[in-house]
Formats: sequence, C-alpha cells, structure tokens
Amino acid sequence: MNMMIINAIVAILALILGAGICYVLFRYHASGILRKAEEEAEVIKKNKIIEAKEKFIALKLEHEGQVRQAEQKLHQQEQRQQQREQQLNQKQGDVQRAQNELNTQRQQVENQQKALDHKTQEIERLQQKAEQQLEQISGLSAEEAKKQLVDALRDEAKTAAMAYINDTMDEARLTASKEAKKIIIQSIQRIASEATVENAVSVFHIDNDEVKGRIIGREGRNIRALEAATGVEIVVDDTPEAITLSAFDPMRREIARLSLHQLVQDGRIHPARIEEVVAKVTKQVEEEILETGKRTTIDLGIHGLHPELIRLVGKMKYRSSYGQNLLMHARETANLCAAMAAELGLNVKKARRAGLLHDIGKVSDEDMEMPHAQLGMKLCEKYGEKPDICNAVGAHHEECEMESIIAPIVQACDAISGARPGARREIVEAYVKRLNDLENIAMSYPGVTKTYALQAGRELRVIVGADKLSDKETELLSFDIAKRIQDEMTYPGQIRITVIRETRAVSYAK
Repeated sequence: MNMMIINAIVAILALILGAGICYVLFRYHASGILRKAEEEAEVIKKNKIIEAKEKFIALKLEHEGQVRQAEQKLHQQEQRQQQREQQLNQKQGDVQRAQNELNTQRQQVENQQKALDHKTQEIERLQQKAEQQLEQISGLSAEEAKKQLVDALRDEAKTAAMAYINDTMDEARLTASKEAKKIIIQSIQRIASEATVENAVSVFHIDNDEVKGRIIGREGRNIRALEAATGVEIVVDDTPEAITLSAFDPMRREIARLSLHQLVQDGRIHPARIEEVVAKVTKQVEEEILETGKRTTIDLGIHGLHPELIRLVGKMKYRSSYGQNLLMHARETANLCAAMAAELGLNVKKARRAGLLHDIGKVSDEDMEMPHAQLGMKLCEKYGEKPDICNAVGAHHEECEMESIIAPIVQACDAISGARPGARREIVEAYVKRLNDLENIAMSYPGVTKTYALQAGRELRVIVGADKLSDKETELLSFDIAKRIQDEMTYPGQIRITVIRETRAVSYAK
C-alpha cells in the first residue's frame, strides 16, 4: 500500500517535471519564432519604406515634367499672342497709311474736277464766241448750218452704208457660201431617196371581163355597195382588164384596192360580203398605219414618241403634198435635219425628231381652221413634246416666232426636200399666181417701169428708169424687193432679183 502511494507520487513528480521541461522548451522555441517574425517584419517595413520613397520620387518627377510642359505651352501661347499683336499693329498702320493716301487722292480728284469744270465753262464760252463769229462770216444761222451738215452727212452715210452692205454681202458670199453649200450638199447626198408620186387615181388590174362583170354585179349593186362602203368613185369603162378608183384620199383608195383584191381572190362578191371585207381591210390598214409609224420611228432612232403621234406618222404614208409622198418627205427632212445638225454641232436627236413631226398637222384627225404648222405645234404640245420641238414644228413656215436653234434648220431642210428637182408638182394656177405676185410686188415700187419673172419664178428682172433712180438707189431697191418677197411669199428654193437701170435714146430719121 505504501509502495503504491510512493509510485503514484513518483509518477506525479515525473509528470510535473516533464511538464516543466516541456514548458521551458516551448518558451524557448516561441521566443525564437517571435524574434524571427520581428526580424522579418522589420525587413518588410524597411522594404515598404523604400518602395514608398521610390514611388514618391517618381510621382515628383512626373509632376515636375507636367509642370515644365505647361510652362512651355504657356510660353508658346505668350509668343503667339505677341506676334498677333505685332501683326495687328502693322495692319493698323497700313490701314492708316491707305486712309491717308485715299484722302490725298480724293482731294486731288476734287481739285481736278474743279479745274475741269472751269475749263469746260471756258470752252463753252469760246465755242459760243466762235459760233457767233462763224454765223457773221457765213451769213447762216447755227440751225441752218446744222441742217446743211446733217443733209450732207445723211447722203454720205447712205452711200457709205450701201457700199458697206455690198462689201459685207460680197464677203459673206465668199466666206459663207462655200461652207453652207458644203453642208447642204453633204446632207442631200447622205439622205438621197426616191420620191413616190401619189395621184388622185389608182388602177386595179383584173384578168378578164368576166371578173369585171362580177364586180359590177346585177344592175350595178356590187359597185354601189363598194362605193358606199369605201367612199371611192369606181369607174368602169371600156379599158380592158382595168378598173379605175378615183378619190382624193389615198387611204380610201388603198382600202378600196385591197378590198377588190380580196373579193376577186375569194370569188364571193355581193353587198353583204363587200361590207364585211371592207371593214376587215379597214382594220388591217389601221394596223398597217400603226406598224408603219413604229417602223419609221425605229428606223430613224426616235424613242418615246406618243402612240397617237406614231399613228399620225404612219398615216403620212397615205398623204401627198404637191405630188410628193408626205411620209417620204418627213423622213427625208428628218435625215437632212440630223445631218445638218451634226455638221453644225447641235443636238442631232432633237433635230431629227422635229424634222419628222414638222408636217404632222397635215394628217390630223381634227378639222381645225388653222395652218398645218400651227395645228402640228398644238398636237406636239398636246402629246408631251418638248417646247423647242413644238416651236420648230410651228415656225417652219414662219407663222410664229422662231425661239429654238433647230427651228431654222427644220425650215431649211423642209425647203431643200421640197425644192429638189422632181420632188413636187405644182398645179398651173398656183404657178401662174406666184409669177404674177412676183411681178406685182416689184411694180409697186416707184421708178419701176417693167418686170419680168424668169426661170419658172426663180429669177425676177426689174427695169427702172435712169432718170428716176440712181445707181445706189437701184442697189437699195433690189435689197428691199428681196426682203419683201421673203416676208410675203412662200416659194421653194431661192429667187434672184436683178435690177436694171435703163437709158434709152430714141430718134427718128425722116
């Protein structure tokens, strides 16, 4: 029992001793760790202080650089401000000097004006004095002398003007005639075409008299039905193998001819069939008219034309003017206009378009009491053509003022197309009337004794008395007659006016 107690006490003491040793060892180890941590903390502290100092130095240097840059910019702005002030001062000085010079010049001008006014007054005084002396010497008043001087100057100016006109016309003939003829001849050569002559009569050929009898019908019923349906007079005479279709409208004659052709080929000829065939042929002709208009515009390279204008262009195929087919005339005029516009550097498309449409008023469906040129202009305006095209159409016979550059080209090309040999045929009455009008116009001038229209109206000879007109006055007379004929008459080509101053000495031997 005691032994167990002793052992327990020894164990407790050993446990306490071990705990003390362990505590001492722990304190020693903990103090080492603490010293080591303090040393590391001191190192970190020193490093942080060094980094903070370095950062502070860097920020300080950066700030100093920014300050230096700002100072430099401020210095530059101050320099520029100083330069601007210097320039402003210089300009102000220049303005002041210019103002001083202007004032000096103004004063000089005023002084010169005063001197000039004084000299003008002195000249007027001397002129009045000289006029008074001249009136005393000459015995004429100023008004009388002025009148004599004006009369003399008028005669001299009139003579000089006529000489100048003659010289100018001669020069124009020498310089312009060659080039104008070249352009016109080139245009005609390029656009040469055959003229189709249309009459008021068409001849329908048949194989034999049996067919002629069937066309006539019983008691002439077929002929009457055909005439009523087509509006064409059908002449059946003794001419073998032929029937004559007579009408002023070429379109009606064509419908009658085609209807007869179909009736003869079909063999069924009676009034009901005639009406049916005529209606069918009329529709075919209308379609052909439209196709002809389209083909014509395509051939000429004209686009954007209104369908109604295209139809009227096709309708020209069945219309003639002075024996000249209207469609051929329109195509020829269009091509001539294009060629002439190309030579002159103008718009070729507009010139060709105006040339094609210039006679569109002749085939209008509207029956209006106005010239065909004016009617054509209204049609062009109605269907959306441009103003210069409309003006060229309306002015090609000078029935309105020419406002576009292509108007005189259309007028000239229309005259060229109609004036070439073989293009047109005039009736005798119109031809004789034109000759009489030429002679009457010339006879209306004082001093004219006789007039003769020669060369089919292409030349006019005017004979004046030698005691009534001078040589200079004859030149003026030829110019006046030419201008009046040009303004009052319509004619193809040109007319030459020749004035002859005649002197006759008559004696009798007895």
